[in-house]
Amino acid sequence: MRTKIIKLDDKNVDLTKIKEAAEVIDAGGLAAFPTETVYGIASRVKTDSLAKLNNLKGRGADGLATGKYYTLHIGDTADVTRYIPTISIKAQKLIRKGWPGPLTIVFELSPQDIEKQRCRLDKLGCAGLRPSEEVFEGLYRDNSIGIRCPANPIASMLLKAVKSPVVAPSANITGRPPATDAEQVIEQFSGQIDLVLDAGPCRYKKSSTVVKIGKKGLEILRAGVYYKEELEAMSEIKFLFVCTGNSCRSPMAEGIFRKYLAEKLRCDIDHLSKIGYKTGSAGIMDIGGFPASAEAIAACCDKGIDIKAHRSRALSRQLIEESDYIYAMARMHRERVIALSPEAADKCVLLAEDKDVPDPIGQPQEVYNRCAEMIEEAVKIRINKLAI
Repeated sequence: MRTKIIKLDDKNVDLTKIKEAAEVIDAGGLAAFPTETVYGIASRVKTDSLAKLNNLKGRGADGLATGKYYTLHIGDTADVTRYIPTISIKAQKLIRKGWPGPLTIVFELSPQDIEKQRCRLDKLGCAGLRPSEEVFEGLYRDNSIGIRCPANPIASMLLKAVKSPVVAPSANITGRPPATDAEQVIEQFSGQIDLVLDAGPCRYKKSSTVVKIGKKGLEILRAGVYYKEELEAMSEIKFLFVCTGNSCRSPMAEGIFRKYLAEKLRCDIDHLSKIGYKTGSAGIMDIGGFPASAEAIAACCDKGIDIKAHRSRALSRQLIEESDYIYAMARMHRERVIALSPEAADKCVLLAEDKDVPDPIGQPQEVYNRCAEMIEEAVKIRINKLAI
């Protein structure tokens, strides 16, 4: 075999050459291409092509000689929904912050989602679009799948042009450093792969970070461009509850929400922030530093929730922009949030969906208790709707 070398300028890409490489991959060939990290070797997800890739990489017949399996590469972040039926809110945020980019995410799928995905691929296979079983077996293992969306224009265009799903391990023989320019690819694989897209050296010259994301938080499987602290910050989820003075409704809502969120995640309340979930509350009045009202504290205490440490604070644009989910107690509170930050309209909703939570300020204890009950029911509904 003679390896064809195609030189490209990433600032003025010849699309006909990208199409040529895509056709090679769709026909079952192997093509090396640049990403922002290292060069990869693209293969369609089909048994014969994967066998050639395994042989090339020295991984053995089943590709598992090193305990690894191949990562799906996509050209657009939106393509992830084709392969993951339910994406957790932490994974959604990590995708928004980290893709396209030097980050491989290993998604854990529930048994239900695995079956859903198998059925989805079966339907595509029945329609003649792709061999479903080969794709499923080639991508999913141990109820998980690794996906990467490179931040390199040539990689993105190539992956969009290929009709088949594509895996692309680093361009190196197992045990040797990944190739960071075309010359290193050719040195190792000349005459063994069909084509090399040569766009010069890679930006980072080191592998992508591989992170596994699940209910227990983040697990770094391979160090790379991103550090753990960066990824934890990128995937952190912040919930904000808003009322008028931040002394009754929103402190109760925050406390109750923390209880049910911890139950859903099967962790202690104090452990929530450690696994990347933070809650807060604020009021639209410009006052701060006051504790929750005695009646609000008592209503929460009846539910086994302690909000005695709460101190009120005023709502601000910064608080709004830092938050991922904002729950307003009443329409006037939502209107104030949007007035301060119009961009927050999509992430700020009424806690009780279509109803205001009445203000119990100055009322007897039983009114606070009823308010807490209403908030608790609303929180349960909101928690159940979150993909966690």
